[in-house]
Amino acid sequence: MPIDEVLSPRRWAGFDLSRPLVMGILNVTPDSFSDGGRFAVAEAAIAAGRAMREAGADIVDIGGESTRPGAEAVTSEEESARVVPVIRALAEDGIAISIDTRNAATMAAALDAGARIVNDISGLRHDPRAASLVAARGCPVVLMHMRGTPATMGCHAHYADLVREVIDELAQRRDAALQAGIAPEAIALDPGFGFAKQGKQNVVLFRSLGRFQALGHPLLVGVSRKRFIGALAGEADPARRDAGSIAAALFAANRGAAILRVHDVAGTAQALLMWRALGDEARHFE
Repeated sequence: MPIDEVLSPRRWAGFDLSRPLVMGILNVTPDSFSDGGRFAVAEAAIAAGRAMREAGADIVDIGGESTRPGAEAVTSEEESARVVPVIRALAEDGIAISIDTRNAATMAAALDAGARIVNDISGLRHDPRAASLVAARGCPVVLMHMRGTPATMGCHAHYADLVREVIDELAQRRDAALQAGIAPEAIALDPGFGFAKQGKQNVVLFRSLGRFQALGHPLLVGVSRKRFIGALAGEADPARRDAGSIAAALFAANRGAAILRVHDVAGTAQALLMWRALGDEARHFE
């Protein structure tokens, strides 16, 4: 489908996109780059997910496999064992859950447990069964741009025209999803900051977010605590990069990002409230 035939939707996954959505990151892993091990026990992860909802998360994104640079793959059985109890408990509380996985078996188990959204860093490329599964389930999906795998993506960060190539490759993943039977209104797109992009490449891509609007789908931006935030802000510790991450989130919102994937839900939600209040000329104070 040509890019200009896709109309930007006002709703996605049942959400009104008149304001940016906050997607809280919940890694049920021992080795994620920022919070690995903090929520590896199901009870801790469930409590954290509930706290995110109370802090203002519209969606809680649950992952059971680390995708940090150089990360090794885990089996879908292990991944599902980590995430399913957490998803089931939070879904029973009415919390909107996305499953962060590239494995079709994990997608199926997560959706069966109550997840509503699939968030695939491979853009449905990793598992040949994934696209048909998402199409059959009719669930919303986030397609991210990445080259290679988490273990090899650093070797693929070579571009003649970074922004143009990322846009074109995302469009290819979108078109493949459409051909598999996934509805256009179900699709959101993620430029994949830090995935086969290094250093200044992330900055160049970030400054060009407005160009992704031409793809005609909601844009998810996930830069929270990432290495390039630390480089720009002068902070080596990922856990101390929330202020810089919030600044980046507001920058992304100003350039049309529909979904912000973040660690600091409370801080981001408050910043967005202030951002909207200051920009709303119709709002009056008592």
